[in-house]
Amino acid sequence: MERIATLIEQCKPWSQGVSFAHRGGTRVPIFQCGSNEIGIPGLPGDPLTKLLHIHGAVMLRGLDLPDAGAFQAFVSARNELMLRYDFASSPRHRVRAGIFSSTDYPAHETIPQHNEQSYTTTWPGLVWFYCEIAPVERGATPLADSRQVLHRIPSAVRRQFLERGIVYVRNLGTGLDLPWAQVFGTSKRDEVERYCAGAEITCRWIGADQLRTHQRGLVEISHPFTGQTVWFNQAHLFHVSALSSDISELLLTALGEENLPRNVYFHDGQAIPDEFLVAVRRAYDASKVVIPWQQGDVLLLDNMLMSHGREPFSGGRRILVSMSDPHRFDRNANKVVPTDEPARASEVVT
Repeated sequence: MERIATLIEQCKPWSQGVSFAHRGGTRVPIFQCGSNEIGIPGLPGDPLTKLLHIHGAVMLRGLDLPDAGAFQAFVSARNELMLRYDFASSPRHRVRAGIFSSTDYPAHETIPQHNEQSYTTTWPGLVWFYCEIAPVERGATPLADSRQVLHRIPSAVRRQFLERGIVYVRNLGTGLDLPWAQVFGTSKRDEVERYCAGAEITCRWIGADQLRTHQRGLVEISHPFTGQTVWFNQAHLFHVSALSSDISELLLTALGEENLPRNVYFHDGQAIPDEFLVAVRRAYDASKVVIPWQQGDVLLLDNMLMSHGREPFSGGRRILVSMSDPHRFDRNANKVVPTDEPARASEVVT
């Protein structure tokens, strides 16, 4: 606690005060910044980054950021390379270079907790959220500390995942999930195949326009800076049990298990028991804290330490997101390492 107090003291030049939202071991500092963000330091190595490594998330409240352009300038001023959204698993649209909408799901739907792109071997280390328009009711981005989630998962379940590994299976181009051209950002099959080869994804074309992919997933990782072990995968999202029973029954009857839009198995191809995923979802729920959005809020996440989701909402909610600080898992070294991948120059306002 003494170290946290010292770091908060070092933030006083740009902070007017700090409070904490906490539940289930997840604890998030909320800084009141006033309208002047100039003094907020760049990354890495500053007190804000050190607090991020302790808590996994930091909320900056009261900034004078009126729109997407101001948010883009704020992120880029922190000396960050804003990333593309490659190998997408959810619909979103580009707003400006390196700035995207948050997931474009209907307002009545809940988006479960997850670490961004933890179904791949390359992901953003930092995720920046900006509240351009606050929802009228609910619509928060719940947070759950991945360290707390890990500790809440029963040891027998963890052991099975670790010993057997997992593989994600996706069927794209069937009309039931994202089109493969949207997922890969290209309509050229040879470019898709090259991307898959470089990302350790096995792909197979089926019929006129269906693409089936298999990718070995991670289960747990050690954070490259803190050394802490975190739960880091999306098995609970990809597994067929994530669907309602009536929808899963309908899809299984109509398509067969091998053609489901997405699923996840143990690496040996055997099914993961539903009760294992129930235990994982309970761990997320028990670790989750909810912070209502206010217009102008900027929420910064360490994507390995903190998961996020979305509540259902009413009103004109508009939350934007930027991703930066890319990392990947080096299987030869068996560890997470940083990588560099700037946004493409062609990413302009659409």
